[in-house]
Amino acid sequence: MQAICCLAAPFLIGAAQAQPVSIITTAPGSFTHSAGAAIAKVITEKSKHRAVLQAQAASAVIAVAAGTGEFGMGNAHDTTFYVTGTGEYEGQGPKPNLRNVGPLSVYRVALHVRESSPMKSIKDLKGKRVSAGFNAQKAIGRIIEAHLANAGLSYNDVQPVLVPNVRSSADDFMTNKTDVLFFALGSAAVKQAAASVGGLRVLAIEDTPEARERMEKVLPGSYVLNVKPAPNVEGLKEPTNIVAFDMQFFTNKDVPDDVVYNVTKTLYENKAALVQAFRPMALFDPKRMAKPLKAVPFHPGAEKFYNEVGLLK
Repeated sequence: MQAICCLAAPFLIGAAQAQPVSIITTAPGSFTHSAGAAIAKVITEKSKHRAVLQAQAASAVIAVAAGTGEFGMGNAHDTTFYVTGTGEYEGQGPKPNLRNVGPLSVYRVALHVRESSPMKSIKDLKGKRVSAGFNAQKAIGRIIEAHLANAGLSYNDVQPVLVPNVRSSADDFMTNKTDVLFFALGSAAVKQAAASVGGLRVLAIEDTPEARERMEKVLPGSYVLNVKPAPNVEGLKEPTNIVAFDMQFFTNKDVPDDVVYNVTKTLYENKAALVQAFRPMALFDPKRMAKPLKAVPFHPGAEKFYNEVGLLK
């Protein structure tokens, strides 16, 4: 597992408050990395902790469970699969070290094509070149598979182009090695791709019971979200149905309770600062932070704060 930019803070239990806390995200250019940078900025400015961003190619769950970082960010289904040893982690056994802090935002993800492309729907991807593999980020391949399933397709219906991670898939799209770009709406990589290829268009998903069932079977916890055009979102000219799921914030069970309590409290109380640092954090709803995550218990520090503010009943 290769770090792209790093400064990991090992756990020093006795002196945790005097140490920086690390936040592990995916690679620069991703939505998770941009959101993580905003979260680190707010923690540093609004609490007694100094947050250090640690970007890497692989999923954050692995590093946080191993204790090489205090906090991590990722999607809810990948976190659940990792802890339970299911999905992409089938056969690896359960991982009991992760603890839930709560959802901090919503991932709004989409398949984008060039604005000049004749493709109008995900069904039009049949026979086209689509990024696949994602050996360093297995969850991305599953999300793309869920998009295909929504339209009644699978990877057997397209031409898979193997890539290690989502950043590499964006590079392939911009160099015309693939026909479609997967990324979160409004990400830096999407803006770069739009500028590089002369504009993008989001392929809408279907919102029928059958399409939702196919999608949710592949991607548990996902849902259809209708998104309106906005200046900071490339590829939308009209309200469009896209795939959405929660962006999870998690920690290791051995991180001291007071550290997790203080970080949780800081994020809960400072939405305005988060939005100022990264506009898409407007999707963050502090009142949703105590939403349970299947098979991943709350860290006692987060649970204590949620009880104090009445979010847990």
